[in-house]
Amino acid sequence: MLQMPLKRKLAAILSADAEGYGRLMDDNEEATIRTLTAYRATMTDLIQQYIGRVVDMPGDNIFAEFISVVDAANYAVEIQRELAERNEELPGERRMQFRIGVSLGDIVEGRPHTPSSPNPNMPSNIAKRSDGRNYRP
Repeated sequence: MLQMPLKRKLAAILSADAEGYGRLMDDNEEATIRTLTAYRATMTDLIQQYIGRVVDMPGDNIFAEFISVVDAANYAVEIQRELAERNEELPGERRMQFRIGVSLGDIVEGRPHTPSSPNPNMPSNIAKRSDGRNYRP
């Protein structure tokens, strides 16, 4: 029996996770959930403005797909600016910073939760390979 090949497309995949999320939850679960919910709403709105779509939001992660790597990178810069402004309103120990990674990869079309296997460690892996200015283990 002949099987149809999977239909794939090339897309920019963005992965973001909240740095120190476990510590924030341990310190004040309710405040952390409120902050994460508010920041995710902002992130989702801005993703759409940059012609992207949210793919999944497991735990403190957010995965998004963009047609263009340039759009994904521009989004990453803009959301970091936006969240930095919002963080100024919070006490230092309550600030939620996101590690963001962008990768170019295959998307299997017609499957829920594409990209097919997003790597939840992508932002921290990219940070480790960078010059280290923004990396805090």
